[in-house]
Amino acid sequence: MTQTEIRTPPRSPVAGPAAESVVRPGGNAVDRGRKRLFVPFVGPAFLLYTVLFVGPALYAVWISFNKWAGAGPMEFVGFGNYVRLFSDKLFIQSFLNTLLLLFVVGIAIFVIAFGLTLVLRDMAGKKIARSVIFFPHLVNAMIFGVLAGFIFNPAGLVNTMLGGLGVEDPPAWLSQDNLFPLIMVMMTWITTGYFTTILMAGVDRIPPYYYEDCALAGANAFQRLRYVILPLTWDVFGTCAVLWTISSVKIFEIVWVFGGSTGQGMPPTQTWTTAVYTYVTAFSGESVPAYGAATASAVLSLALVSVLVLLLRRVMKREAVEF
Repeated sequence: MTQTEIRTPPRSPVAGPAAESVVRPGGNAVDRGRKRLFVPFVGPAFLLYTVLFVGPALYAVWISFNKWAGAGPMEFVGFGNYVRLFSDKLFIQSFLNTLLLLFVVGIAIFVIAFGLTLVLRDMAGKKIARSVIFFPHLVNAMIFGVLAGFIFNPAGLVNTMLGGLGVEDPPAWLSQDNLFPLIMVMMTWITTGYFTTILMAGVDRIPPYYYEDCALAGANAFQRLRYVILPLTWDVFGTCAVLWTISSVKIFEIVWVFGGSTGQGMPPTQTWTTAVYTYVTAFSGESVPAYGAATASAVLSLALVSVLVLLLRRVMKREAVEF
């Protein structure tokens, strides 16, 4: 063979019709079959999602730029509704209350839920305990609001018990200063069991040999928590954080019912969240309903949730651990 002679590389043992079909632009038969099935199977669900969710959401954004009473013609006002919201002290207070529920109650929920998870992890009756802890989440929040109104009213269960213990001047639980902290405590109690169940499921999936390796290495409880439990349940924490972020911005029933137990017909403004503000603005606030301003409030809530979820996914993003 001369220096200018070039050998052709040996043919791949997998060369043939099958190999050629893999590199063919149209793909192999399996890929083409998947593409054909995509439209009939995914298309109806995507269309339904677009009609029921995407379409109304875009229409709501359009309404937020208009002055509208719910019927009749709309008057385009641009960002006028948003300017009105940020100049409204009641909306700012409602927005701050929502942030308090999101962060303060959220931190309390996750600290208590994770603590219960660690305590119940090796307990013999943890399935029963899990059911008991989860039970408050099964009861509608409106029922808890009604019960709380009976329990904390001046002649309710709490003051009756305090009177029996000799307390002559029990606190005014339903006063405007104490009402919102009580709502925060109730939301913590109602929601903790739900996230405890999720975190317990995440901890239970950790293989036992990880704990055995920790024992052989002489790791203490804190090291086992830091290097085993937290890394292997980090994705579960991220999911719980997203779920709570979405839920906290929608809190309405417990505030409306429990706050309304003061006898004023609607909850005091000190307890309002953005969901309550949106409802009152749209249906109960003025003689002419301000659907444009109410929709702007809802759009801002959606924007808040979207930004926070994106930040959570970015901050809590870690390399997936498979086991």
